[in-house]
Amino acid sequence: MSTIVSLPDQRTAKLPKVSYLNKEHGLLSWLLTGDHKRIAILYLISITFFFFIGGALAGLIRLELLTPAGDLMTSDTYNKVFTMHGIIMVFLFLVPSVPATLGNFLIPIMVGAKDLAFPKINLLSWYLYVVGGGLTIAALVLGGVDTGWTFTTPLSTHYLNTHVITAASAIFIAGFSSIFTGLNFIVTIHRMRAPGMTWFRLPLFVWSNYAASILMVLGTPVLAIALVLVALERTIGIGVFDPSKGGDPLLFQHLFWFYSHPAVYIMILPGMGVISEVISTFSRKRVFGYTAVAFSSVAIAVFGFFVWEHHMFIMGVSNYSALVFSLLTMLVAVPSAIKIFNWAATLYKGSITFETPMLYAFGFIGLFTIGGLTGVFLGSLGMDIHLTETYFIVAHFHFVMVGGMLMAFLAGIHFWWPKMTGRMYPEFISKMAALITFIGFNLTFLPQFILGYLGMPRRYHAYPPEFQVLNVLSTAGATVLGVGYLLPMLYLAWSLKYGAIAGENPWQATGLEWQIQSPPLTENFVETPIMDHEAYDYEWLANKTKREVTTVG
Repeated sequence: MSTIVSLPDQRTAKLPKVSYLNKEHGLLSWLLTGDHKRIAILYLISITFFFFIGGALAGLIRLELLTPAGDLMTSDTYNKVFTMHGIIMVFLFLVPSVPATLGNFLIPIMVGAKDLAFPKINLLSWYLYVVGGGLTIAALVLGGVDTGWTFTTPLSTHYLNTHVITAASAIFIAGFSSIFTGLNFIVTIHRMRAPGMTWFRLPLFVWSNYAASILMVLGTPVLAIALVLVALERTIGIGVFDPSKGGDPLLFQHLFWFYSHPAVYIMILPGMGVISEVISTFSRKRVFGYTAVAFSSVAIAVFGFFVWEHHMFIMGVSNYSALVFSLLTMLVAVPSAIKIFNWAATLYKGSITFETPMLYAFGFIGLFTIGGLTGVFLGSLGMDIHLTETYFIVAHFHFVMVGGMLMAFLAGIHFWWPKMTGRMYPEFISKMAALITFIGFNLTFLPQFILGYLGMPRRYHAYPPEFQVLNVLSTAGATVLGVGYLLPMLYLAWSLKYGAIAGENPWQATGLEWQIQSPPLTENFVETPIMDHEAYDYEWLANKTKREVTTVG
């Protein structure tokens, strides 16, 4: 039985109510801030900048593939364009997108804390991210990298017409940003929860970021080691990966994918947390099987470290190990399926409304499910031999990471935008943007599944003429998708000045972040809240609203 929460009234407290968005002290106060909310905004601006650079490179790729002949770029230039697109989008957008922005902004408020455990380290993580991003842009301007975003050896260790060390240094530095962010989240969630905020009263967004933080802290150093070894072999010629010097070329693949497959879950787990919050709010129901959904996040994090070799089935690994990793790949789908089924059960007989965040959430479920199911094909040994290194891989990856992750990111931005800024955005155009994004995405990447099945290899700038129709359709879809991504930036910026005042809880949600003013106070809470009700308790919210109406009357 739920009881009444003891939450001090943040609106009537007599302490000065200064929003984190106050304009005092100017730009310097932002650049030296320890406020997790301001750091989240700095991350949001930076990540958006890199997203549009990566998107512009994607546009060049699709323009090249309009025609079968490689007539827009040379093969070397094309290699550099798709490599830099991958590096920027994976390491500078997808990995930090939800944790560094929404996670930074919301986790302290959701657990009832006034800030993250280590504010200065939090600010340092943003500076490291900016330095890493700057070095990546430097590598692009100096001539780019042509190894693919995976830095595959011997391409990354033996060929001299590529700025591997600059790009690897960028990722190495940005990796420390991820480690510091993950460490901050873990300590905050363990040590700074408000009284009464037990583990099973935590919002599922917190659970998912906690699981992703474990992956950040444990997985990122392995990638850092791999990149350092590449740089050492490239500069002083030590034989780590070169078989002529006693090295093992497969060692790099093991090190890289040991991080990079868990990195998929670093990207997607926080997005899954967003979807749990949105679906619960707009169906007015507690998430079905809350405990199962929470533990499934941890299970995904654990299983994520045991499936890396499914990226290596055609690289000469033993048949026995390939069989074991194929089985583990199938098993990792189970906790993801738990989330999908439980979200569907949450919707069942719910009071569903179709606000913009909910539309993006539905888009996530559809696209992520397709991406996950096609991953089963790639986990099957026979199918993987045929489909690896084709456009089927490109489509699968983008359905999971771009279709899924970006839909979740946009769902979260639209859901918490009123809390972050105190302003609402235009509802009609935002719903149109969600619809345009969903249609554009499917037009872009569904044809690529067919292209891959028919055998079109990825990473080629020229292709047989019989593949042109599907490539033209994919490029047209990318144009529609670009419009869908550009619209939110325009109307969200417009809303900062002209949007309607949001109020503290425009969605009538139950989390602690919705019980304080919008935008939040610099210190989040005037007094420490005492959490004494279950997560997603809409009966408690109705009683709270009734009490407030009675008090005002």
